[in-house]
Amino acid sequence: MIDFRDISLPALADRVRSKEFAAREVVGHALEVIDRCGELNAWVVVDAERALEDARAVDDAVAAGRPVGPLTGIPFGVKDLEDVAGLRTAHGSLLREQDAPAEADSLLTARLRAAGAIPLGKTTTPEDGWMGDTVSPLTGATRNPWDPARSPGGSSGGTAAALAAGMIPLGTGSDGGGSIRIPASLCGLAGLKPSHGRVPIGGPTPPGAGLLAVRGPMGVRTRDTAYALASCVGPDPSDPFSLPAGDLDWRISDPPDLPPRVVWAPNPDWPVDAGVAAACEAAVGRLADAGTEVLVVEQLHRHPPLLDWWVVWTAYRNRAAGHHRGTDDWERIDPGLRETMDYAEQRVSHVDLLQALDQIHHHNADLEAALAQAPVLLTPTVASETALSGGRGTVDGIETSQWAPFTQVLNLTRHPAGSVPCGTTGAGLPVGIQVVGPHHADIEVLRIMAGLEDLWADLLPPFPSW
Repeated sequence: MIDFRDISLPALADRVRSKEFAAREVVGHALEVIDRCGELNAWVVVDAERALEDARAVDDAVAAGRPVGPLTGIPFGVKDLEDVAGLRTAHGSLLREQDAPAEADSLLTARLRAAGAIPLGKTTTPEDGWMGDTVSPLTGATRNPWDPARSPGGSSGGTAAALAAGMIPLGTGSDGGGSIRIPASLCGLAGLKPSHGRVPIGGPTPPGAGLLAVRGPMGVRTRDTAYALASCVGPDPSDPFSLPAGDLDWRISDPPDLPPRVVWAPNPDWPVDAGVAAACEAAVGRLADAGTEVLVVEQLHRHPPLLDWWVVWTAYRNRAAGHHRGTDDWERIDPGLRETMDYAEQRVSHVDLLQALDQIHHHNADLEAALAQAPVLLTPTVASETALSGGRGTVDGIETSQWAPFTQVLNLTRHPAGSVPCGTTGAGLPVGIQVVGPHHADIEVLRIMAGLEDLWADLLPPFPSW
């Protein structure tokens, strides 16, 4: 059986439709690799029996010549912040471990299933997706396939680890401050935070991260993300902020064109680890050698946007779970999440929150000024060397809470933004560059990401064997 990291989603689906592979074989292979990679702890639950039943239904449809979707027979994992019918959505929380199974799929899960994909189970997340490492009171620590002593990032770390280890070719993620882009960078993947509303969230309850949150598919490479995204976009009446489908063509030409010019911000507002900086500079240098004009900027924002994001983020987290304060359940919540909620409870007034939201106008203007010079803005995705599991990232050997400070502003301003692997540190750990485009220019960002990914392909070693 093939390695999911070496075959594209359309090629894999074509092989199922042509009967070269049975969907049951593909799902069975995924289950075997998941079992082999148990030490990475990327899964909350795997529903093998139902996945094999779904695969048999796909094979029956193919054999009968009935219409099948663009993701026919593709197994995928669902981040445990959204629903799969029949499985519990535990949010990485001890408070949710006895919840009843979900009665229906989330919108994203449902659209992937309608396209022919087969959910295998739930991938891990920190409690309520609150941080950039995937450690939770419920499931413990998820490990990075490149180095199991290290973090895969978060909060979509379970999906990222499963993709990077070859357990699945497709998964779901969510991003309220970098939760797709950070693990993509740290696990050597290409990941996209779509424009807000591009993939509707909707459903019966508001999203935990409110207006900061997006969801979207995660694949190994940019073309896979674009291919899966085409089946996920479009409005839903339960999401008042969802975008119209429009007449968008999600295909990426081969080879894609490189941008004529880029704005490159090597360390906007915060220091960058020397190993990360060296990998990024080498990749940007290759882009310049290929003929792209590189416009270097030393400062992007009139003041750093991280604190404004933190005010909004902590307020949302306190709104979601602060009502447990003073009860027995409070002590069962992740201590770091409790501190996050306490920050909002003690230090964020309604005026502070509204002022932080007002600052979005200025942060957006600053980014649009950069994007007026070129069709794309590039920054490092993560500032630090990959953290040890349970720890913080390091900049030049020193642990820092500002180890991933470049992603959050795009959740405030709602620009589409992705991460593309561009090399490794001296320790052989993946490094990513963040790719930011104008509002709603998701497909343009994806096409640029694909061009950069092709240009930098030999800068990243092969995925580790598992």
